[in-house]
Amino acid sequence: MSNAFTKNELRGLIEAFNDIPEYRKNLLNVEHILRDIIVIAVCGVIAGADGPTAIFQWAEIHQEQLTRILKLKFGIPSKDTIRRTLQAIQPEAFQKCFLEWVDRFRAANECKKEHIAIDGKTLRRSHDAKNNLGPLHIVSAFSTEHGISLGQLRTAAKSNEITAIPELLDSLALEGSVISIDAQGTQVKIADKIIAKKAGYVLAVKESRPKLLNAIKALFADVSPCSKRVSAFVETETSHGRTEHREYRQATVPPEFFQKKRWAGLKTVGMVTRTRTDAKGKTETETRHFISTERRNGADFARYVRRHWGIENSLHWVLDMTFREDESRVRDRNVADNLSWIRRFTITLLKRHPGKQSLVGKRRMAGWSFDFLMELILGIQQTPENTEK
Repeated sequence: MSNAFTKNELRGLIEAFNDIPEYRKNLLNVEHILRDIIVIAVCGVIAGADGPTAIFQWAEIHQEQLTRILKLKFGIPSKDTIRRTLQAIQPEAFQKCFLEWVDRFRAANECKKEHIAIDGKTLRRSHDAKNNLGPLHIVSAFSTEHGISLGQLRTAAKSNEITAIPELLDSLALEGSVISIDAQGTQVKIADKIIAKKAGYVLAVKESRPKLLNAIKALFADVSPCSKRVSAFVETETSHGRTEHREYRQATVPPEFFQKKRWAGLKTVGMVTRTRTDAKGKTETETRHFISTERRNGADFARYVRRHWGIENSLHWVLDMTFREDESRVRDRNVADNLSWIRRFTITLLKRHPGKQSLVGKRRMAGWSFDFLMELILGIQQTPENTEK
């Protein structure tokens, strides 16, 4: 298998970075091709590297194999060259190239109504006291159907999610999809933006909007659970000795509903009651409320709410447990942002690979075997039938 993969087979990855602006036009003694440095960075992160130094160390070990797919006329770029490159590339340009590749995947795997969850995550150890910067906070858009990150935007603080979300929405193709956002993003302007993008929404409502919350509670208090205006869905799950019972109710909004005209596209409101019982018999109950553009359908409403909660397990937990992102101490904002997007892109590659290994196992194998790393990038498993002789 030592010659299993060629540059032609990897052209999709290599050419994905052709449109990144060359920032070194006025510099002397430029030796390395920009996209070669980027491909090395991507491959290094997939194989387990967590920063420029580790990427360089991985590349040195695999110089012979990398030479088969890249030019590398001047050998492996130094760790300082890799760091300067990740500092200089604007995350927006970097992300644009990845998204073009991801959009091809979405187009080939279309679904009727794609659900996209938007949520924020803080890289807790990325603070930079020297420059008076707090931890990096990144708002992500995640396709729950495909299990892939569609975009991200960094903010100065968690409170700035409100301004970041519209900008993130502007960068994405959303027509026909349904967007779910936590209560912090339940803003009239954000709802307007989603409707303008020809998409729908499921937005959480909490005490921060007391009048809207009280109106939703009053509507459900006045309507019988058996009413034709209400759809219901019930599910129970047991795991590790814990049982969680969830009751979903979704009601059509009447013409006289409070602020109906203010929220673009508003058709229904929802309520979810979760009852958790642990192994010792202790029970906790939580109720959450929502507004939505979607017509009454208890099963669909349950899917959107449940999958939004799932972003923690499908994306944030994977980033922390598989990539140790929360432990990253990269201080430079551009480097941290670009590495964060590479990690999210890597999750897509790990999940679409047909092997049955865990994500941690696949990443570990990519560090051990260059050929397995190439399998991840191509999204295939090597067999005697598809191995180049």
